[in-house]
Amino acid sequence: MLFPGSTGPTKINGVTMAEGTIKRLTDKGFGFIDMGTGKDLFFHMSALQGARFDDLREGQRVSFTEGRGPKGPNAENVRPL
Repeated sequence: MLFPGSTGPTKINGVTMAEGTIKRLTDKGFGFIDMGTGKDLFFHMSALQGARFDDLREGQRVSFTEGRGPKGPNAENVRPL
């Protein structure tokens, strides 16, 4: 998904990163990313790259890869844009 002002998908080490918007953050160190498809993706603060959880804000754009955790799909390698 491309956002206004975006030049194209982000690539990290040759891997195309998906983009989304932080929909909700909790005080327990996890949140949810709105992927723009009607589906939200869980992420834990341990998945953050180059940012601290306390620096994130709801509505902030992020890039990520989709992985699978013990409870289902989740976001990995989450990076603020």
